[in-house]
This record gives sequence, C-alpha cells and structure tokens, in this order.
Amino acid sequence: MTTAFQTADTEETTTFLNITVYHPEQEKKQVFRAIRFCQREHLRVDELVKFGRNCDICRFYFMDSHVSRIQFALQLFRPFGSSELVFEIMNLSKRVKLIVDHVELAFLNKLIIPQRCLVRFGDYQLLMQKQDGQSEDFFEISFDMSKTSLWQEAVSLSVPETGVTCSLSPEEMDEDE
Repeated sequence: MTTAFQTADTEETTTFLNITVYHPEQEKKQVFRAIRFCQREHLRVDELVKFGRNCDICRFYFMDSHVSRIQFALQLFRPFGSSELVFEIMNLSKRVKLIVDHVELAFLNKLIIPQRCLVRFGDYQLLMQKQDGQSEDFFEISFDMSKTSLWQEAVSLSVPETGVTCSLSPEEMDEDE
C-alpha cells in the first residue's frame, strides 16, 4: 500500500546566490535604490545577468555615474564532467578593474567564483555566497545591504599567508568621455 507521502513529487531546489552589498556613501547617494532587497529573484539558468548603471541593459543596476554602463556579468554553467552548477564572473568595464577576492580582472577577463567571495570595484563591495541546488532550469538571486564594510570581514576570513595588498580603483569615467 503506497501513501501520498511516497508518491508526492519531490520539490527541486534551485541554486541560490545571496549578494550582500556595501558602499561607503550608500545612505547619502542612495546608489542601491533600484535594487529590491530581501526578495528572491527567479532567473533562467541560460540568462547572462548584467550589473551596471544602464537600466535598459542591466538586470541589476546602480544609481551612480561612477559605475560603468555595464560593470560585470554573471553566468551560470556546468563545467564538463561535473554535476554542479557554478557562476562565472566577467569584467565588462574598460576603465575599472574588478577584484574578486584577491584576483584583479581587467576588461573581458573572467573566472569561476568560489562558494563565497568578495567582489570589489571602485567603492563598491559585494559579498557573494552560493548555495547549491538541483534545478537545471532556474536559479535565484537575493540582495542584502550591509551598513559596515565587508572588506574587513572578508580579509579576516581569507588572507593568504603572504598577506594581501589592497589597490583602490580610481573613480570611473564614462567610456565616451
């Protein structure tokens, strides 16, 4: 005799990326006012997710003229021979380097992000934390805001034995200027 419990569909979990954001002048400039916080955004796995200041091109945009029209993009994929989905990040800014943990990415450079990493550009800090799921069709992104710098927390968790140097990026100008 089978029960409803035994025959019920198994709920498929989605890969989830939580992004905690910080900017030193976020209260004054309201640079994150276009981002919906504490809400999961449901996205297709084949979607290239762009971040920048252009609201017509970018899925998530920052209200700041110092951010490139398209700053960076995230893409979910499955490496050959793996069952796990991973995120790849690509710098799409010609003027500002994107720093992922301690790796500087120049224009069009990309890399697979670890389960937890700190992404920085200009004065922006984004702590990205991934939770694995089984869905091959969708993933989810959610945003939180930090009132304190994420850099100190990230450094204390991941400083290599040799130490780390912090290079602050100059303010970005529009690519057309």
